[in-house]
Amino acid sequence: MNVRSRVPLAVTTSGKPEETLVTRAREAARQWNLPFIPRRKKEPIGPMLESVADAFIVFEREGVSLWDQEGTFSFNPGMAHLRRLRIQSGQRDDAFIRVAELRTGDHVLDCTLGLGQDALVASLVVGSEGRVVALEKSLALYAVVSEGLKAYEYGPDSRHVEALHADAHEYLRSLPSGAFDIVFFDPMFEKPKKSQPGFEMLRRFAEHAPLTAETLEEARRVAKRWVVVKGAKYSEDLKKLGLEAEPGSRYTSMVWGRVPATSSG
Repeated sequence: MNVRSRVPLAVTTSGKPEETLVTRAREAARQWNLPFIPRRKKEPIGPMLESVADAFIVFEREGVSLWDQEGTFSFNPGMAHLRRLRIQSGQRDDAFIRVAELRTGDHVLDCTLGLGQDALVASLVVGSEGRVVALEKSLALYAVVSEGLKAYEYGPDSRHVEALHADAHEYLRSLPSGAFDIVFFDPMFEKPKKSQPGFEMLRRFAEHAPLTAETLEEARRVAKRWVVVKGAKYSEDLKKLGLEAEPGSRYTSMVWGRVPATSSG
């Protein structure tokens, strides 16, 4: 596809791609309705970012990454992988599991996929008989994280995460009451959290609209048991929604709130 003017987001490949990689990238660009920009052998991405697109989703042999003029981001299970290892060793002190009361076989709707951390934890806890659907409104983040989740080695006791590019409020409204056991939100923090690699990139591309009371009520209708919300410890994230922080470790920078479902299932 010829691009005559700079676009916000486009798809390309590494500078020395195999034909199968080019085919994958072209097909992904078509699915995401983004322009595909062929990359010449050893062509640096810097000039392409200056003249062709503000950001690129780059298909490489090692995976899919997101590039802009300030940095790069690729999917990394990071702390989620460590949390999963602890769960597999028999530890059940994970805050998400505790507050959501996650069980084997649960159906979980993660309304804010982000880096995919909590969705990966949920996918292990619910097991092969459960289900985890994760929504991401930002197309750039969805593209990179969903491709990373496809390549992640879940293991036989884990359910694969179903990532969808969707607006949480619209998706919730489309669902029948009691469609999921747990609905979860991790909206963008008021204050930056710097502990996660790639978080600054996340902040640049993530959806920044706050979680509203209206969306929370839709989530309560869709849930069978709990709606769980994560917030920053020294912010008004939960209080603005009328939620109280659940008891937790004083050493963490995050707090968790929950509200019961209004659906009878």
